[in-house]
Formats: sequence, C-alpha cells, structure tokens
Amino acid sequence: MTEWPDLAALELLVGIDDHGGLGAAARTVGIAQPNATRSVRRLEKQLGAVLVKRGRSGSVLTPEGTVVAHWAREVLTGAHRLLDAAAALSAEHHPELVVASSMTVAEHLIPRWLGAFRAVHDDVQIQLQVHNSMQVCDIAAAGGCDVGFVEGPSVPTGLQSVEVARDELVVVVAPGHPWARRRRPLTVAELAATPLVVREEGSGTRRTLDLALQEYTRPAPLLELGSGAAVRTSALGGVGPAVLSNLAVADHVETGQLRVVAVEELDLSRVLRAVWRPPRVLEGLAGELLRMIVRSRQAGPVRGRTTGT
Repeated sequence: MTEWPDLAALELLVGIDDHGGLGAAARTVGIAQPNATRSVRRLEKQLGAVLVKRGRSGSVLTPEGTVVAHWAREVLTGAHRLLDAAAALSAEHHPELVVASSMTVAEHLIPRWLGAFRAVHDDVQIQLQVHNSMQVCDIAAAGGCDVGFVEGPSVPTGLQSVEVARDELVVVVAPGHPWARRRRPLTVAELAATPLVVREEGSGTRRTLDLALQEYTRPAPLLELGSGAAVRTSALGGVGPAVLSNLAVADHVETGQLRVVAVEELDLSRVLRAVWRPPRVLEGLAGELLRMIVRSRQAGPVRGRTTGT
C-alpha cells in the first residue's frame, strides 16, 4: 500500500504553484529551504513522478506536478475541515456554543458552516453532538443544545425552526446490480416491494422514505444501519439497493461507483432545518451561526447534488 503523503509537502507543492518558486513556498509554510527541498524530493520518490523542475531561475511545477497540486488543494481543504470538526467534537473544553446535528448534516454541511463561523469567532469554543434527527429534536426540546440541525418531513410541536438547505434522497445501486441496466424507471410499487439497505428508525432519511412509501405494504429492510456512511458502504459492496442523501453519494455517482435508479412519480425531496427552543428569534452565538448559514445559502446552492429537486 502506498504511504500517505506528508501534508507539509503538499502545502509546499501548492505554494510553488501559487508563488512561483520553492523559496517563496518554504517561507509561506514556515520551513527552511533545504528542508523544503528534501520534503519535495521525498514526495516525488513516494509518488514516482517528477513534480518540480529545478533551474537557475528557480523551481516550477512540471505538468505532473500541476496535476498533483490541483488534487493537493482538495486534500488540504479536507484536512482543514477535519481539524475544525474535530475541534468542535472535543469535549475537553467548556463550550460556549453547543450544536446538535443529524448525521447527514454533520458529515456534509457542518464542517463548512463551523469553519466559516470559526474564521470570524476564533475564540468561541464549540461542542458538536451528532445523533439522528429525532434525537436532535429531543435534545433541543430539553435545552441540551443551543441549536440543532435536522432532516426530515416535520419538526415536533414546541420547537422553532427555519430552513437552511434542501436535499433529495436517491435510490442507488452498485454497477453490477440489475437495476443499473434498466432502461425504464422503477415504479413506486417495485421500490416498495424490494428489501432495501436503509438508515435506522428515527433518522431523517428513514422518516422521509417511510412517509413517501406509507401507502404500500413493505418487506423488512435488507439491512438497517446507524449511519449514512455504513449504508453507502453496503451499497458500494453490492449488498443491495440503498436510499441515501444526494450529499452522501454525489462523488461516488460521479466516478461510476454507484448508479442512481430513477423512480416514477416519487418525491423524496426534503428540507434541512435548524431547530431550537423558543423564543421565536434565535439570539446570541447560535443566532449568529444561523444567520451566517442562511446568508451563505442565499449566496449559492449546496454542492454535491446528483439530481435536481
């Protein structure tokens, strides 16, 4: 197995692309140039490609280096989001802002939201609790969080809520599944009659699916799993058809690892909401976070959709 690349070496590669030389890139990362040279050479040896062309006038990226730098940017962005999410999950601090979130929102939206919030409020300690949507609503109703984020068709009475995003569930299968070769969409009855890999009861994903198929007699689930990632892994492994958020499968659909199966006249769109206890207007740090999320939504759509709603 290939050894994981050093993130500092990836930062240097991106720095060369941005600043036009290894010396400037080393200063940006904060390491001495000889160390930077050794780091880049180790990366080249590890990847088996010449990434930097060295000359009297300085260092520039080779075509291969340019391609690797492009992907390095995404890796570094993901690493920063991981650190933001990990900092929020840490229970070692005394948080000033407690956020509860459903798993889908926590996996695909919360890191970006909290990253933007921390860029403005770097002194605020945040605790992130991850549960299914029903549990998040219970926590919010009991005052166990400042704001919660849920998915699903409804919010319990007594909680305030506002829409923060829209999403759609899709039926996905591995490329080898017979449904991947269908020329016609499934009927709703066919979907309802098929054992599926699904989320556990209480999740927003499961509630949306159950409500959409409530008029049909359905078999027991093929598998019932506690996270979207586990459901996706089962679908990728060919266990059976699965129903998941667009956000959770967009990358795998784009690469062909999963296929979306169309279903006639079935609406699996849903609203993602922030929830909190009264009063009606959310104040304080939680209110600032919510307003930031709403403004970012107005500025552009959520990425990662495989179909339109």
